[in-house]
Amino acid sequence: MARRLAVALAITASLLLAGCGADYGVDQDGKTVKAEQIDGHWLVLNYWAEWCGPCRTEIPELNAAAKQWQAQGIEVLGVNFDGLQGADLKEAANALGIEFMVLAQDPAERYELPRSEALPVTYIIDDKGKVREQLLGEQTLEGLQEKITALKGGA
Repeated sequence: MARRLAVALAITASLLLAGCGADYGVDQDGKTVKAEQIDGHWLVLNYWAEWCGPCRTEIPELNAAAKQWQAQGIEVLGVNFDGLQGADLKEAANALGIEFMVLAQDPAERYELPRSEALPVTYIIDDKGKVREQLLGEQTLEGLQEKITALKGGA
């Protein structure tokens, strides 16, 4: 009896832990986004839409941030607000000139993000997966850098 209970507990624990490292679906190019690519990194998660003027304006800032921060372990990720998938997502991301990874599957549930009715909205998520900041409106590279530096404790 005790052995069966131990086995059941081990299986349950492994299933629960497996959810922690679950992959993030695919990106705008249809490539699988592995958990190890994102988990353990600081994230700048930006929600955008083609019809959003400020989104279009901030894309070059986010592209610059993604390039600049790559070596620092900070990932810039996009999510299409309208839930575009497949070829539609790729086409929209290309039309806006997005050079950073766009997730086809919204990670809002994973990070317990509130649904924002305003765009653009950007979340800063720490390397433990905790949402540290919700930023409404157009962001700049400089402003995001200041926020992340402050959140990291000036490091």
